[in-house]
Amino acid sequence: MAFNKRVKIKTILEQGLIGSEITLMGWVRTKRSNKNVSFIAMNDGSIITNYQVVADPNFISDDVLKKCTTGACLKITGTVVESQGAGQSSELNAKSIEVLGEADPEKYPLQPKKHSLEFLREIAHLRMRTNTFGAVFRVRHALAFAVHQYFNDKGFFYIHTPIITASDAEGAGETFKVTTLDIGNPPKTEDGKVDFKQDFFEREANLTVSGQLEGELAAMALSEIYTFGPTFRAENSNTTRHLAEFWMIEPEMAFYDAEDNADLAEDFLKYLIRYALDHCQEDLQFLESRLLDEEKSKPQDQRSEMSLLEKLNFVVDNEFVRISYTEAIDILRNSNPNKKKKFQYLIESWGADLQSEHERYLVEKHFKKPVILTDYPKEIKSFYMRQNEDGKTVAAMDILFPGIGEIVGGSQREERLDVLLQRMDEMNIPKEEMWWFLDTRRFGATPHAGFGLGFERMVQFVTGMGNIRDVIAFPRTPGNAEF
Repeated sequence: MAFNKRVKIKTILEQGLIGSEITLMGWVRTKRSNKNVSFIAMNDGSIITNYQVVADPNFISDDVLKKCTTGACLKITGTVVESQGAGQSSELNAKSIEVLGEADPEKYPLQPKKHSLEFLREIAHLRMRTNTFGAVFRVRHALAFAVHQYFNDKGFFYIHTPIITASDAEGAGETFKVTTLDIGNPPKTEDGKVDFKQDFFEREANLTVSGQLEGELAAMALSEIYTFGPTFRAENSNTTRHLAEFWMIEPEMAFYDAEDNADLAEDFLKYLIRYALDHCQEDLQFLESRLLDEEKSKPQDQRSEMSLLEKLNFVVDNEFVRISYTEAIDILRNSNPNKKKKFQYLIESWGADLQSEHERYLVEKHFKKPVILTDYPKEIKSFYMRQNEDGKTVAAMDILFPGIGEIVGGSQREERLDVLLQRMDEMNIPKEEMWWFLDTRRFGATPHAGFGLGFERMVQFVTGMGNIRDVIAFPRTPGNAEF
Protein backbone atom coordinates (compact mmCIF):
# COMPACT_ATOMS: atom_id res chain seq x y z
CA MET A 1 0.00 0.00 0.00
CA ALA A 2 1.82 3.11 -1.24
CA PHE A 3 0.56 5.86 1.05
CA ASN A 4 3.07 8.36 -0.30
CA LYS A 5 1.32 8.28 -3.69
CA ARG A 6 -1.76 10.01 -2.30
CA VAL A 7 -2.77 13.46 -3.54
CA LYS A 8 -3.81 16.07 -0.99
CA ILE A 9 -7.09 17.98 -1.34
CA LYS A 10 -5.12 21.25 -1.32
CA THR A 11 -3.16 20.04 -4.37
CA ILE A 12 -6.31 18.98 -6.26
CA LEU A 13 -7.94 22.37 -5.69
CA GLU A 14 -4.80 24.32 -6.60
CA GLN A 15 -3.80 22.31 -9.67
CA GLY A 16 -7.18 21.23 -11.06
CA LEU A 17 -6.02 17.76 -12.21
CA ILE A 18 -9.17 17.26 -14.33
CA GLY A 19 -8.99 13.84 -16.00
CA SER A 20 -6.26 12.55 -13.67
CA GLU A 21 -6.60 9.27 -11.82
CA ILE A 22 -5.57 9.89 -8.21
CA THR A 23 -5.71 8.38 -4.74
CA LEU A 24 -7.26 10.51 -2.01
CA MET A 25 -7.03 9.66 1.70
CA GLY A 26 -8.79 11.38 4.55
CA TRP A 27 -11.72 11.39 6.94
CA VAL A 28 -15.43 11.48 6.18
CA ARG A 29 -17.13 14.69 7.25
CA THR A 30 -20.59 13.85 5.88
CA LYS A 31 -22.27 11.35 3.57
CA ARG A 32 -25.63 11.57 1.82
CA SER A 33 -27.01 8.82 -0.34
CA ASN A 34 -29.91 7.75 -2.50
CA LYS A 35 -30.38 4.47 -4.34
CA ASN A 36 -28.38 5.72 -7.35
CA VAL A 37 -25.40 7.50 -5.81
CA SER A 38 -23.55 8.45 -2.61
CA PHE A 39 -21.88 11.82 -2.03
CA ILE A 40 -19.04 11.69 0.48
CA ALA A 41 -17.47 14.93 1.80
CA MET A 42 -13.82 14.23 2.63
CA ASN A 43 -11.21 16.26 4.50
CA ASP A 44 -7.52 15.46 4.96
CA GLY A 45 -6.44 18.53 6.99
CA SER A 46 -4.40 20.08 4.18
CA ILE A 47 -7.03 22.79 3.66
CA ILE A 48 -10.28 23.87 5.30
CA THR A 49 -12.32 22.91 2.22
CA ASN A 50 -13.98 19.50 2.09
CA TYR A 51 -13.76 17.60 -1.19
CA GLN A 52 -16.70 15.78 -2.72
CA VAL A 53 -16.40 12.13 -3.75
CA VAL A 54 -19.13 10.59 -5.90
CA ALA A 55 -19.59 6.86 -5.31
CA ASP A 56 -21.74 4.77 -7.68
CA PRO A 57 -23.23 1.66 -6.00
CA ASN A 58 -22.59 -0.22 -9.27
CA PHE A 59 -18.84 0.13 -8.62
CA ILE A 60 -18.66 0.35 -4.81
CA SER A 61 -20.26 -2.39 -2.74
CA ASP A 62 -23.06 -1.59 -0.34
CA ASP A 63 -21.03 -3.13 2.52
CA VAL A 64 -18.21 -0.63 1.97
CA LEU A 65 -20.56 2.35 1.59
CA LYS A 66 -22.27 1.48 4.88
CA LYS A 67 -18.89 1.84 6.61
CA CYS A 68 -18.29 5.32 5.10
CA THR A 69 -19.76 7.08 8.10
CA THR A 70 -18.75 10.42 9.64
CA GLY A 71 -15.28 10.09 11.14
CA ALA A 72 -14.25 7.00 9.17
CA CYS A 73 -10.87 7.11 7.40
CA LEU A 74 -10.92 6.18 3.71
CA LYS A 75 -8.56 5.53 0.83
CA ILE A 76 -10.32 6.40 -2.41
CA THR A 77 -9.00 5.94 -5.94
CA GLY A 78 -10.81 7.51 -8.85
CA THR A 79 -10.87 10.12 -11.60
CA VAL A 80 -11.03 13.88 -11.08
CA VAL A 81 -13.91 15.30 -13.13
CA GLU A 82 -15.58 18.68 -13.46
CA SER A 83 -18.21 19.07 -10.76
CA GLN A 84 -21.86 18.97 -11.76
CA GLY A 85 -23.00 20.83 -8.65
CA ALA A 86 -22.25 24.24 -7.17
CA GLY A 87 -19.58 24.86 -4.54
CA GLN A 88 -16.45 23.37 -6.08
CA SER A 89 -14.90 23.12 -9.52
CA SER A 90 -14.15 19.40 -9.45
CA GLU A 91 -15.05 16.16 -7.71
CA LEU A 92 -13.72 12.62 -7.57
CA ASN A 93 -15.55 9.76 -9.27
CA ALA A 94 -14.66 6.80 -7.06
CA LYS A 95 -13.47 3.58 -8.68
CA SER A 96 -12.49 1.93 -5.41
CA ILE A 97 -12.90 2.71 -1.71
CA GLU A 98 -10.90 1.09 1.07
CA VAL A 99 -11.96 1.71 4.65
CA LEU A 100 -8.71 2.29 6.56
CA GLY A 101 -10.45 2.92 9.86
CA GLU A 102 -14.10 2.65 10.84
CA ALA A 103 -15.89 5.08 13.17
CA ASP A 104 -18.89 3.76 15.07
CA PRO A 105 -21.61 6.34 14.28
CA GLU A 106 -23.26 5.68 17.64
CA LYS A 107 -20.11 6.58 19.58
CA TYR A 108 -18.19 9.04 17.41
CA PRO A 109 -18.57 12.38 19.28
CA LEU A 110 -17.99 14.73 16.32
CA GLN A 111 -21.24 14.36 14.45
CA PRO A 112 -21.94 17.00 11.74
CA LYS A 113 -23.50 19.65 13.95
CA LYS A 114 -22.32 22.68 15.91
CA HIS A 115 -20.33 21.87 19.06
CA SER A 116 -19.41 24.30 21.84
CA LEU A 117 -15.75 25.11 22.42
CA GLU A 118 -16.15 23.93 26.02
CA PHE A 119 -17.29 20.50 24.80
CA LEU A 120 -14.45 20.34 22.28
CA ARG A 121 -11.89 21.01 25.04
CA GLU A 122 -13.15 17.83 26.70
CA ILE A 123 -12.29 15.88 23.54
CA ALA A 124 -9.11 17.77 22.65
CA HIS A 125 -7.73 14.56 21.10
CA LEU A 126 -10.36 14.85 18.34
CA ARG A 127 -11.08 18.56 18.10
CA MET A 128 -8.47 19.22 15.39
CA ARG A 129 -10.82 17.39 13.00
CA THR A 130 -13.29 20.29 13.20
CA ASN A 131 -13.15 23.23 10.79
CA THR A 132 -12.44 25.69 13.61
CA PHE A 133 -9.47 23.87 15.07
CA GLY A 134 -8.11 22.78 11.72
CA ALA A 135 -8.02 26.47 10.78
CA VAL A 136 -6.46 27.52 14.11
CA PHE A 137 -3.63 25.00 13.90
CA ARG A 138 -2.84 25.70 10.26
CA VAL A 139 -2.55 29.40 11.19
CA ARG A 140 -0.42 28.47 14.22
CA HIS A 141 1.93 26.52 11.96
CA ALA A 142 2.20 29.45 9.53
CA LEU A 143 3.03 31.86 12.35
CA ALA A 144 5.67 29.52 13.79
CA PHE A 145 7.29 29.19 10.37
CA ALA A 146 7.18 32.97 9.94
CA VAL A 147 9.00 33.47 13.27
CA HIS A 148 11.97 31.45 12.06
CA GLN A 149 11.92 33.01 8.59
CA TYR A 150 11.87 36.55 9.99
CA PHE A 151 14.84 36.09 12.30
CA ASN A 152 16.80 33.98 9.83
CA ASP A 153 16.42 36.68 7.16
CA LYS A 154 17.74 39.26 9.66
CA GLY A 155 20.82 37.21 10.52
CA PHE A 156 19.71 36.13 14.01
CA PHE A 157 20.80 32.74 15.38
CA TYR A 158 18.29 30.29 16.92
CA ILE A 159 19.42 29.20 20.39
CA HIS A 160 17.88 26.31 22.34
CA THR A 161 17.85 27.42 25.96
CA PRO A 162 17.33 24.82 28.73
CA ILE A 163 13.89 23.64 29.80
CA ILE A 164 15.31 22.55 33.18
CA THR A 165 16.97 25.39 35.05
CA ALA A 166 18.01 26.44 38.53
CA SER A 167 16.99 30.07 38.04
CA ASP A 168 13.61 31.81 38.20
CA ALA A 169 14.06 34.57 35.64
CA GLU A 170 10.93 36.46 36.67
CA GLY A 171 11.54 36.12 40.41
CA ALA A 172 7.87 35.28 41.00
CA GLY A 173 8.51 31.85 42.48
CA GLU A 174 5.70 30.23 40.48
CA THR A 175 7.77 27.35 39.14
CA PHE A 176 7.24 23.62 38.63
CA LYS A 177 9.85 21.64 40.56
CA VAL A 178 11.93 18.96 38.86
CA THR A 179 13.14 16.15 41.09
CA THR A 180 13.90 12.43 41.21
CA LEU A 181 13.60 12.30 45.00
CA ASP A 182 10.90 10.21 46.66
CA ILE A 183 8.39 12.98 47.37
CA GLY A 184 6.74 10.85 50.05
CA ASN A 185 9.98 10.33 51.93
CA PRO A 186 12.71 12.71 50.73
CA PRO A 187 16.18 12.68 52.31
CA LYS A 188 16.63 15.40 54.92
CA THR A 189 19.54 17.51 56.12
CA GLU A 190 20.45 17.72 59.80
CA ASP A 191 18.19 20.75 60.23
CA GLY A 192 15.20 18.88 58.73
CA LYS A 193 15.15 20.44 55.26
CA VAL A 194 15.00 18.44 52.02
CA ASP A 195 18.54 17.41 51.09
CA PHE A 196 18.72 18.39 47.42
CA LYS A 197 22.38 17.37 47.36
CA GLN A 198 21.01 13.84 46.92
CA ASP A 199 18.76 14.88 44.00
CA PHE A 200 19.66 14.25 40.34
CA PHE A 201 21.13 17.72 39.76
CA GLU A 202 22.43 17.96 43.36
CA ARG A 203 20.46 21.19 43.79
CA GLU A 204 16.92 22.52 43.45
CA ALA A 205 15.74 22.63 39.84
CA ASN A 206 12.57 23.69 38.06
CA LEU A 207 10.99 24.02 34.63
CA THR A 208 11.98 27.29 32.99
CA VAL A 209 9.76 30.36 33.07
CA SER A 210 11.85 32.11 30.41
CA GLY A 211 14.85 31.56 28.16
CA GLN A 212 15.87 35.20 28.51
CA LEU A 213 18.79 34.99 30.93
CA GLU A 214 20.50 32.23 28.95
CA GLY A 215 19.62 34.13 25.78
CA GLU A 216 21.55 37.12 27.07
CA LEU A 217 24.64 34.92 27.46
CA ALA A 218 24.40 33.88 23.81
CA ALA A 219 23.86 37.47 22.61
CA MET A 220 27.12 38.45 24.30
CA ALA A 221 28.91 36.23 21.78
CA LEU A 222 26.69 35.98 18.69
CA SER A 223 25.25 39.53 18.82
CA GLU A 224 21.68 38.72 17.75
CA ILE A 225 19.88 35.56 18.82
CA TYR A 226 16.36 34.34 19.49
CA THR A 227 14.80 31.51 21.45
CA PHE A 228 11.47 29.85 20.68
CA GLY A 229 10.47 27.15 23.09
CA PRO A 230 8.13 25.96 25.85
CA THR A 231 7.99 27.80 29.17
CA PHE A 232 6.10 26.96 32.35
CA ARG A 233 4.38 28.92 35.13
CA ALA A 234 2.74 27.30 38.13
CA GLU A 235 0.30 30.19 38.47
CA ASN A 236 -3.07 29.07 39.77
CA SER A 237 -4.97 31.11 37.22
CA ASN A 238 -8.08 29.96 35.37
CA THR A 239 -8.49 32.93 33.04
CA THR A 240 -8.92 32.98 29.25
CA ARG A 241 -5.39 34.47 28.98
CA HIS A 242 -3.24 32.09 31.03
CA LEU A 243 -1.68 28.66 30.50
CA ALA A 244 0.69 26.67 32.69
CA GLU A 245 2.64 25.53 29.62
CA PHE A 246 3.08 27.92 26.73
CA TRP A 247 5.62 28.90 24.06
CA MET A 248 7.76 32.02 24.17
CA ILE A 249 9.73 33.82 21.46
CA GLU A 250 12.58 35.78 23.05
CA PRO A 251 15.12 37.67 20.93
CA GLU A 252 18.17 39.17 22.64
CA MET A 253 20.36 41.68 20.84
CA ALA A 254 23.78 43.11 21.70
CA PHE A 255 24.33 46.74 20.64
CA TYR A 256 20.59 47.57 20.85
CA ASP A 257 19.06 50.28 23.02
CA ALA A 258 15.41 50.68 24.09
CA GLU A 259 14.41 52.43 20.86
CA ASP A 260 16.05 49.76 18.68
CA ASN A 261 14.21 47.15 20.73
CA ALA A 262 10.82 48.79 20.15
CA ASP A 263 11.53 49.19 16.43
CA LEU A 264 12.35 45.49 16.06
CA ALA A 265 9.32 44.36 18.06
CA GLU A 266 6.90 46.48 16.00
CA ASP A 267 8.41 45.28 12.72
CA PHE A 268 8.33 41.66 13.90
CA LEU A 269 4.67 41.75 14.94
CA LYS A 270 3.64 43.34 11.66
CA TYR A 271 5.63 40.74 9.72
CA LEU A 272 3.91 37.84 11.48
CA ILE A 273 0.42 39.26 10.87
CA ARG A 274 1.23 40.09 7.25
CA TYR A 275 2.53 36.54 6.73
CA ALA A 276 -0.73 35.08 8.06
CA LEU A 277 -2.79 37.41 5.86
CA ASP A 278 -0.77 36.37 2.81
CA HIS A 279 -0.69 32.62 3.47
CA CYS A 280 -3.83 31.74 5.47
CA GLN A 281 -6.60 33.59 3.64
CA GLU A 282 -9.18 30.79 3.58
CA ASP A 283 -8.65 29.86 7.21
CA LEU A 284 -8.80 33.50 8.35
CA GLN A 285 -11.97 34.12 6.31
CA PHE A 286 -13.58 31.10 7.99
CA LEU A 287 -12.47 32.26 11.44
CA GLU A 288 -13.78 35.75 10.70
CA SER A 289 -17.21 34.32 9.76
CA ARG A 290 -17.20 32.21 12.90
CA LEU A 291 -16.40 35.29 14.99
CA LEU A 292 -19.17 37.33 13.35
CA ASP A 293 -21.69 34.60 14.25
CA GLU A 294 -20.37 34.60 17.83
CA GLU A 295 -20.64 38.41 18.03
CA LYS A 296 -24.36 38.31 17.12
CA SER A 297 -25.14 36.68 20.47
CA LYS A 298 -23.43 39.52 22.42
CA PRO A 299 -25.09 42.77 23.55
CA GLN A 300 -24.52 45.61 21.08
CA ASP A 301 -22.12 47.49 23.38
CA GLN A 302 -19.89 44.41 23.77
CA ARG A 303 -19.46 43.71 20.07
CA SER A 304 -16.16 44.36 18.39
CA GLU A 305 -15.99 47.46 16.21
CA MET A 306 -13.84 45.65 13.63
CA SER A 307 -14.03 42.26 11.96
CA LEU A 308 -11.05 39.92 12.36
CA LEU A 309 -9.48 40.78 9.00
CA GLU A 310 -10.09 44.50 9.53
CA LYS A 311 -8.34 44.26 12.91
CA LEU A 312 -5.34 42.44 11.45
CA ASN A 313 -4.98 44.88 8.56
CA PHE A 314 -5.42 47.76 11.00
CA VAL A 315 -2.38 46.64 13.02
CA VAL A 316 -0.27 46.11 9.90
CA ASP A 317 -1.22 49.45 8.32
CA ASN A 318 -0.78 51.73 11.36
CA GLU A 319 2.26 53.05 13.18
CA PHE A 320 2.18 51.99 16.82
CA VAL A 321 1.70 54.88 19.28
CA ARG A 322 4.67 55.27 21.66
CA ILE A 323 4.06 56.88 25.05
CA SER A 324 5.67 56.72 28.47
CA TYR A 325 4.09 55.05 31.48
CA THR A 326 3.81 58.52 33.08
CA GLU A 327 1.80 59.82 30.10
CA ALA A 328 -0.40 56.71 30.22
CA ILE A 329 -1.12 57.20 33.93
CA ASP A 330 -2.26 60.78 33.27
CA ILE A 331 -4.57 59.60 30.48
CA LEU A 332 -6.03 56.82 32.61
CA ARG A 333 -6.41 58.93 35.75
CA ASN A 334 -8.42 61.51 33.80
CA SER A 335 -10.45 58.99 31.78
CA ASN A 336 -14.22 58.65 32.16
CA PRO A 337 -14.06 54.98 33.31
CA ASN A 338 -11.68 56.01 36.10
CA LYS A 339 -13.63 59.12 37.12
CA LYS A 340 -16.92 57.20 37.09
CA LYS A 341 -15.31 54.27 38.92
CA LYS A 342 -16.00 51.86 36.04
CA PHE A 343 -12.51 50.37 36.20
CA GLN A 344 -12.22 47.39 38.53
CA TYR A 345 -8.79 48.71 39.53
CA LEU A 346 -8.93 52.50 39.88
CA ILE A 347 -5.86 54.53 38.90
CA GLU A 348 -5.14 56.92 41.76
CA SER A 349 -1.42 57.64 41.62
CA TRP A 350 1.82 57.16 39.70
CA GLY A 351 3.33 53.75 40.38
CA ALA A 352 0.18 51.68 39.89
CA ASP A 353 0.64 48.37 38.08
CA LEU A 354 -1.49 48.53 34.92
CA GLN A 355 -4.15 45.85 34.49
CA SER A 356 -5.59 44.44 31.28
CA GLU A 357 -8.59 46.79 31.49
CA HIS A 358 -6.26 49.81 31.51
CA GLU A 359 -4.15 48.49 28.65
CA ARG A 360 -7.22 47.79 26.52
CA TYR A 361 -8.68 51.24 27.27
CA LEU A 362 -5.53 52.90 25.93
CA VAL A 363 -5.55 50.78 22.77
CA GLU A 364 -9.25 50.40 22.01
CA LYS A 365 -10.80 53.62 23.30
CA HIS A 366 -8.19 56.35 23.63
CA PHE A 367 -5.68 55.89 20.79
CA LYS A 368 -7.51 53.24 18.73
CA LYS A 369 -4.09 51.95 17.68
CA PRO A 370 -1.55 49.48 19.10
CA VAL A 371 0.47 51.17 21.84
CA ILE A 372 4.08 50.82 22.98
CA LEU A 373 4.36 51.83 26.65
CA THR A 374 7.84 52.73 27.90
CA ASP A 375 9.72 53.80 31.04
CA TYR A 376 7.86 52.01 33.82
CA PRO A 377 8.53 52.54 37.54
CA LYS A 378 11.43 50.33 38.55
CA GLU A 379 9.47 48.99 41.56
CA ILE A 380 7.04 47.07 39.32
CA LYS A 381 9.61 45.68 36.90
CA SER A 382 12.33 43.02 36.97
CA PHE A 383 15.83 43.47 38.36
CA TYR A 384 17.60 43.12 35.01
CA MET A 385 15.97 46.16 33.35
CA ARG A 386 18.22 49.18 32.74
CA GLN A 387 17.60 52.08 35.11
CA ASN A 388 16.94 55.45 33.53
CA GLU A 389 18.77 58.59 34.61
CA ASP A 390 15.81 59.77 36.71
CA GLY A 391 16.47 56.94 39.20
CA LYS A 392 12.74 56.15 39.28
CA THR A 393 12.05 54.37 36.00
CA VAL A 394 13.55 51.62 33.85
CA ALA A 395 13.89 51.29 30.06
CA ALA A 396 11.05 48.79 29.87
CA MET A 397 8.63 48.35 26.98
CA ASP A 398 5.22 46.69 26.74
CA ILE A 399 3.28 46.46 23.48
CA LEU A 400 -0.49 46.55 23.86
CA PHE A 401 -2.94 45.11 21.29
CA PRO A 402 -6.71 45.41 20.96
CA GLY A 403 -8.68 42.60 22.60
CA ILE A 404 -5.65 41.17 24.38
CA GLY A 405 -3.79 43.95 26.16
CA GLU A 406 -0.09 43.20 26.65
CA ILE A 407 1.29 40.97 23.90
CA VAL A 408 5.01 41.81 24.16
CA GLY A 409 7.15 42.72 27.17
CA GLY A 410 10.79 43.73 26.96
CA SER A 411 13.50 46.16 27.97
CA GLN A 412 16.98 47.39 27.51
CA ARG A 413 19.00 45.26 29.92
CA GLU A 414 21.13 46.68 32.74
CA GLU A 415 24.73 46.27 31.54
CA ARG A 416 26.38 48.32 34.34
CA LEU A 417 27.66 45.87 36.95
CA ASP A 418 27.54 48.24 39.92
CA VAL A 419 23.97 49.33 39.19
CA LEU A 420 22.85 45.74 38.63
CA LEU A 421 24.43 44.55 41.90
CA GLN A 422 22.72 47.34 43.82
CA ARG A 423 19.36 46.48 42.25
CA MET A 424 19.76 42.79 43.06
CA ASP A 425 20.44 43.70 46.69
CA GLU A 426 17.31 45.86 46.78
CA MET A 427 15.20 42.99 45.39
CA ASN A 428 16.89 40.21 47.42
CA ILE A 429 18.13 38.38 44.31
CA PRO A 430 20.90 35.94 45.40
CA LYS A 431 24.06 37.14 43.63
CA GLU A 432 26.01 33.95 44.37
CA GLU A 433 23.57 31.85 42.36
CA MET A 434 23.68 34.31 39.46
CA TRP A 435 27.48 34.49 39.12
CA TRP A 436 27.34 33.31 35.51
CA PHE A 437 24.84 36.05 34.60
CA LEU A 438 26.98 38.70 36.30
CA ASP A 439 30.05 37.51 34.39
CA THR A 440 28.55 38.95 31.20
CA ARG A 441 28.72 42.36 32.92
CA ARG A 442 32.27 41.74 34.20
CA PHE A 443 33.77 40.66 30.89
CA GLY A 444 33.08 42.77 27.81
CA ALA A 445 29.71 44.24 28.79
CA THR A 446 27.78 46.20 26.19
CA PRO A 447 24.34 47.84 25.92
CA HIS A 448 21.84 45.18 24.89
CA ALA A 449 18.10 44.63 24.81
CA GLY A 450 15.41 42.04 24.19
CA PHE A 451 11.74 41.19 24.47
CA GLY A 452 9.38 38.26 24.87
CA LEU A 453 6.32 37.43 22.77
CA GLY A 454 3.91 34.85 24.16
CA PHE A 455 3.26 32.75 21.06
CA GLU A 456 -0.23 31.63 22.12
CA ARG A 457 -1.27 35.26 22.70
CA MET A 458 -0.13 36.01 19.16
CA VAL A 459 -2.03 33.05 17.73
CA GLN A 460 -5.07 34.09 19.77
CA PHE A 461 -4.92 37.60 18.33
CA VAL A 462 -4.51 36.45 14.72
CA THR A 463 -7.25 33.79 14.88
CA GLY A 464 -9.69 35.82 16.98
CA MET A 465 -10.19 32.92 19.41
CA GLY A 466 -11.49 34.18 22.76
CA ASN A 467 -9.79 31.60 24.98
CA ILE A 468 -6.07 30.87 24.95
CA ARG A 469 -6.83 27.18 25.60
CA ASP A 470 -8.17 26.99 22.06
CA VAL A 471 -4.92 27.95 20.30
CA ILE A 472 -2.64 25.25 21.76
CA ALA A 473 -3.25 21.62 20.91
CA PHE A 474 -3.32 20.24 24.45
CA PRO A 475 -3.76 23.01 27.03
CA ARG A 476 -2.18 22.70 30.47
CA THR A 477 -4.11 24.64 33.11
CA PRO A 478 -4.86 24.11 36.81
CA GLY A 479 -6.44 20.66 37.16
CA ASN A 480 -6.05 19.86 33.46
CA ALA A 481 -3.36 17.60 32.02
CA GLU A 482 -5.66 15.02 30.43
CA PHE A 483 -4.15 14.46 27.00
